[in-house]
Amino acid sequence: MLLVYLFLIILFILIMMISINLIVGKKLNKNREKNSPFECGFDPISKNRLPFSLSFYLISIIFLIFDVEISLILPMIINIKYIYYYYYYNLAFILIILIIGLFMEWKEGALKWFK
Repeated sequence: MLLVYLFLIILFILIMMISINLIVGKKLNKNREKNSPFECGFDPISKNRLPFSLSFYLISIIFLIFDVEISLILPMIINIKYIYYYYYYNLAFILIILIIGLFMEWKEGALKWFK
């Protein structure tokens, strides 16, 4: 019951913060001229956007997933004497899902840096 009250208090605080932000926040009048970039009539010398490697993005997402996995598994390894078999099954299930996902990424070629 205490957990329900704690949840309701946190929810109330969040709603109050969002309401205060909407009331006090800066009101912007957006129109087409103010949102468009300044143009002086000359062609731009360089492109505004830099090229971004999709391979780097995929590798970083895979790294992020496995980094979160390690942060979830380390406390279980430290407290291995005190955990129940239920946690072993959860750990094995999570590892199997991640290994299957890693093999799928490897088969699709997402782990190759040069294509």
